[in-house]
Amino acid sequence: MKLNGLSRRGFLKGLAATGAAASLPALFAPVPARGAPFNPAAYQVFQNACPRNCYDTCAMRSYVQDGILKFVEGSPQSTFTKGSVCVKGYEYPRRVYSPDRIKYPMLQDGRGSGNWRRISWDEAMDRISDKILDIKKRDGSLLGLGLTKYSGNFGITNYSVEGMMSSLGYTTRFVGTPCWPAGIDAQNYDMGDMWCNDPEDIVKARYIILFGANPAWCSMHSVKFLYEAQRRGARLVVIDPLFTQTAAKADVYWRPKPATDGALALGMCRHLLDRDLVNEDFVRNYSHGYDEFENYLKNNVTVEWASEVTGIPADQIRQVTEEFAASTPATVWIGYGLQRHTNGGAMVRSIDAFVAMTGNIGLEGGGARYGQLQTWGFSYYGMVQKPPQGSVGFRGTGGPKGEFDFQLEGSSEYGDRSVNINKTAQEILDTKDPEIKMLWVACKNPFAQDFDRNKMEKAFKKLEMVVTVDQFFNETVQNSDIVLPVTTLFEEWTVNVSYWHYWLALNEQAIKPMHEAKSDIEIACALSKAMNAKEKGSCTFPEEADVKEWTIKEFNKGIYDYFGIESWEKLREGPVKAKLKSTAAWPDRKFKTPSGKYEFKSELCEKNGFNALPVYVAPIEPTAPFRLYTTHIQFGLHSQFVNLDWMRPFYSEPFVFIHPVAAKEKGIADGDRVRVFNEIGEVELKAKISDNVARDMLVMYEAWFPYLKYNVQNVVTDLRSDMGEMKTGAPGAAILDQFVDIRKVG
Repeated sequence: MKLNGLSRRGFLKGLAATGAAASLPALFAPVPARGAPFNPAAYQVFQNACPRNCYDTCAMRSYVQDGILKFVEGSPQSTFTKGSVCVKGYEYPRRVYSPDRIKYPMLQDGRGSGNWRRISWDEAMDRISDKILDIKKRDGSLLGLGLTKYSGNFGITNYSVEGMMSSLGYTTRFVGTPCWPAGIDAQNYDMGDMWCNDPEDIVKARYIILFGANPAWCSMHSVKFLYEAQRRGARLVVIDPLFTQTAAKADVYWRPKPATDGALALGMCRHLLDRDLVNEDFVRNYSHGYDEFENYLKNNVTVEWASEVTGIPADQIRQVTEEFAASTPATVWIGYGLQRHTNGGAMVRSIDAFVAMTGNIGLEGGGARYGQLQTWGFSYYGMVQKPPQGSVGFRGTGGPKGEFDFQLEGSSEYGDRSVNINKTAQEILDTKDPEIKMLWVACKNPFAQDFDRNKMEKAFKKLEMVVTVDQFFNETVQNSDIVLPVTTLFEEWTVNVSYWHYWLALNEQAIKPMHEAKSDIEIACALSKAMNAKEKGSCTFPEEADVKEWTIKEFNKGIYDYFGIESWEKLREGPVKAKLKSTAAWPDRKFKTPSGKYEFKSELCEKNGFNALPVYVAPIEPTAPFRLYTTHIQFGLHSQFVNLDWMRPFYSEPFVFIHPVAAKEKGIADGDRVRVFNEIGEVELKAKISDNVARDMLVMYEAWFPYLKYNVQNVVTDLRSDMGEMKTGAPGAAILDQFVDIRKVG
């Protein structure tokens, strides 16, 4: 096994040097003699799938001996994973057996006090059910019970958490997504759906532009396809305010001013007009509103203007535009960070328009790649649970990741109350009639992922009870009353697909649940049993469930047909790929827009309060000297992974990255302790000087360091992006439109 170039022996040796190896369980201590043959027959092998919120959704295999998970590897059957997983994936055994894992239900005597004590599952369910029934009695409904759940586990059966809430009655749901909603709406306005080419077909592209995407960190399995495309002669252009690992491998790297990508794309569109490079067949036969868009470009956009706005030389804009137009097929990959601005949706629409004008939408190796939900057509058996008779609430919508609407039988009059997940703290503070009194947290860590830490603390103090379901004592758990231990992916059954590639993978239970951990389905069953023992019929969720059988019920004819299998049993042999008629999205160029065509002009977009055309929308004005980017850490994902001792040799502490010129102006040297601050809070940490960041920018990794007082959310506000509400229920978060100042400490 290799970890970041280290052999397993070398990795453990490094851990020993830090003292971390002292806590490694005995099962990892013996290292086979060099050259010892690997004997697969000595292990039970299980099919698994990583359920993290990541492009790659890796199909994996786990190796179990005597009931103990020994190691994992990528599935060799998947041409996407191709036998490998990332460093985080190789870390999974430590996640299962970590001594820091929550082992039993725990009660905190005084929220935030740290006075935890072990309780039984029966006592936990007794306390929780009492509170739910108390809220119901006081309010006459369960709208005072809130659910905040997102992407800590994207296993399909984990949508049973929503089903559990539905089975109690109509409740308050935090809806939307902080990840990608503005871009989802933008592509729906342009094409009627979010649908991207198979990422494996990028090898067919002759020209590739990455707008704000960094797959070397965020989709490592996609990088081999970029390399192969380059080997075949394709040019790779990376456009990003940060000089990333991916940018280092590009043929051309541009660093535009942040949030000006829309101006850059529009300047490229104008140059297509100037050089008569527009694909007339596409814009005349497969698009709507092109003449109006062309008129806008002629009257409002020039390449020189785009150069001034973005900081990219005009001659370079012209050269790349001409090269892209001359290279068929050509493609653009739009990163999710790009649309996390107040003008994010408008920028995505401008980039889509550039790809459309060149006729590359609908071509294998082409396309405006953002994401897809074509593979997500499961039954959502655990989620679609009926509420008890007589439940009272408001009309609402909900579904996996906020994208789907389910109308339950008998729920035409009432429904759940929806509040914005990207304004969690504000919604808790402001929601009335009734107030949110109790919060259930699952697959999510609000204190690390939601915004304005100080406001979050104030909001949580207002709640009467907080129940968090998790595996580790993170900051949200520390601000909870009860924590319930949940299973890892190797301890439960589920099924997984990606929002990027087209592979389907079964996740088999490989080992028995550790300690007293239960799956989300089992937790829902336990709550239902406790509720009905006190008030018969108060919860319609089954009191017992076979998690494997529930996983099987997620399959349906549509899934079987799409993936070309007759039974879920086929997946026990390994992952399968969708039987695509073409690797291109929109191969027949029949779009799902009102016109049935690609819409340069979207009347629906105008109806929803935005410009009908993909016009330039200026970035928000700075409120402090530095723009702050809070990027993903390479070997972590949000607040997951970096907390484990195996990861500490890679990330012993956080840093803020600052440009040399800015550092000199501020009197900051490499390694100095500094204070990063704005109007909502501050963070204290060490400075690291690097010209990988722009002069007017600071960068801090978004990660959880459990032994340090560090949280980027201290200085991240809940500012909204422009779009997102149409398809996900709430506008996105302008996470990258944050501004701060910095000072040396002492």
